[in-house]
Amino acid sequence: MDNIDSLTGFLNRSGCLQTAGRLFTDPQSTGKQLAVIWINFDRFKQINESFGHLEGDELIKNLALRFRKRVSGRAELSRMSGDEFVFLIPKYDRNEAQQFASEMASTVEEPIFIGKLTMRPTASIGIAIHEPGENAFALLERAEHAMFAAKNKGGNCIVCSGDEPIPGRLGITLAREELAIESILHTALETGGLSLHYQPIICANGQVEAVEALMRCSVNGENIPPGKFIPVAEKTGLVVRLGEWSLLQGAMQARQLHDAGYRTKAAINVSRAQLISAKFTLALHAALICSNVKPELVELELTESLFMDISETVQKNLKNALAAGVSLAIDDFGTGYSCLANLKDIPAKKLKLDRAFVTVLPEDRRALAVVRAMTQLGHELGMSVVAEGCEKQSEIDSLLEIGVDAIQGFFYARPMPEDSLLAWLKNRSSHD
Repeated sequence: MDNIDSLTGFLNRSGCLQTAGRLFTDPQSTGKQLAVIWINFDRFKQINESFGHLEGDELIKNLALRFRKRVSGRAELSRMSGDEFVFLIPKYDRNEAQQFASEMASTVEEPIFIGKLTMRPTASIGIAIHEPGENAFALLERAEHAMFAAKNKGGNCIVCSGDEPIPGRLGITLAREELAIESILHTALETGGLSLHYQPIICANGQVEAVEALMRCSVNGENIPPGKFIPVAEKTGLVVRLGEWSLLQGAMQARQLHDAGYRTKAAINVSRAQLISAKFTLALHAALICSNVKPELVELELTESLFMDISETVQKNLKNALAAGVSLAIDDFGTGYSCLANLKDIPAKKLKLDRAFVTVLPEDRRALAVVRAMTQLGHELGMSVVAEGCEKQSEIDSLLEIGVDAIQGFFYARPMPEDSLLAWLKNRSSHD
């Protein structure tokens, strides 16, 4: 296909960027801006695989000639890859760009012959209009993201930047933010920017039964919320390293609490990425040995879906964890997709009800009925039941009345660093 560019006079990617920069106009003077229309042919790979690359090249050449004929000097054309083309159109607003894109879509759909077959190709088309202060690269990126959104809809459609499920400009920003967070996580692992904060779990009798370890990340004075860095860690695989670090630190905290005279468990969250790893058991044993803690003072919190994972590795890791002497808890119960028929086989000793059921109590009688049923179910299966996210005395009163065994939430304490935790426990003991 090297002859297509010379045949049609199309620009390459570098030339497209240069031309886009040249065509930028002042919105104050025209009221319109440069429009970028990115076209990708649907199912082109299937055509190549079915008829061969020579026929695919011929298809692209014919479509390229059609574009050149229809453009009639209205736009600059660039070929971005084998089956992708970009139109740069100065002084076009959104409506005009959509009309132009519809015209190009109709051009693509005109019959074309491959051998004895009559093909009617379609295209996924993305549109982006230049915004004040935006550079050429960012503008082209938005058009490309819009094209991918059109392709994700099934193809044969047009999407304007800003109309995607995640708007193009925002999507690019989020992608860059994720890369920055990934870099911060690497730095935190290397320089000690990670820490665990602990939130107490209070039994009905007032005893502090456990503290849940919640990870925090701070680098160069910048605190990254867990809601931002945890998803990035899961996406990049860093969650395994974070989890191993959390296992060790949580176990060491359990030992510290024991040495200070508190028989309080440290509840440590474990991700699916950790449990599907064959190295999980080694990491758990290493944490227990290095901390020299009694295994019964360590509890692993897992989402309910993990207990339903029938993979051999996950089941083996759960079995090995129990054999090591640690206990298991089902976290965020009621929000996943567990099968009640399988609950009888789950080796957990604790059921933690998600805060979504708690925040509407006691006014929501239907939610109260659901919590009562889940509490009874947990007890029948030999599990203690903990309610998460409690912030009001009225919530706690209704939960304890229906038999919930323990409470966790801001009402008693927010997550706190380990030095504050010891002070909090000492202060609480002095008032008992």
